[in-house]
Amino acid sequence: MISKIEKIRQQVIVCKKCELCKYRTNAVPGKGNFNADLFFIGEAPGRSEDRLGEPFVGVAGKKLSIAFEHAGISRDEVYITNVVKCRPPKNRVPKEDEEKACQKYLKSEIDLIKPKIICIMGNTAYRSLLGGNNILKNRGKIIKKNGNLYFLSVHPAAIIYNQALMSTLKKDMKSLVKTLNRLNEG
Repeated sequence: MISKIEKIRQQVIVCKKCELCKYRTNAVPGKGNFNADLFFIGEAPGRSEDRLGEPFVGVAGKKLSIAFEHAGISRDEVYITNVVKCRPPKNRVPKEDEEKACQKYLKSEIDLIKPKIICIMGNTAYRSLLGGNNILKNRGKIIKKNGNLYFLSVHPAAIIYNQALMSTLKKDMKSLVKTLNRLNEG
């Protein structure tokens, strides 16, 4: 399995399927536990992620780690990735063709990891994966689609602009863990 994930990583690193490859320092493949029950999907890499080639290592990643800790989750137990694997210029929202260019990688990651719950963080991931458009109105909900369970939450980057969302993210992570525990018990 590790070799299959490594193959996806290598494909992402050299990918030139869309214009974003022209602007990146590093492509950012997913990272984490290959046997994860929890799989987290954000929007796209930010500045720190582009520089280091790893997902959620900047300010938003620190917010996510705080919420994980609050819920008793360790980064070592989860897998984290993004809808788009390269940073859009000026941190803009990814375009539909950019999302489509990375779709195969995301699907392959999900298919290989086979998580029990996929946590969608933010509107871009919500729209891209489930066709949704208001994460705040729908956060905390579980949606079943194509044999997968999706849990909806805010994107940790939103906390940078609205500190009140930190308590929302913490609540969501606690709820996510409770949902996973119920699945594991049942």
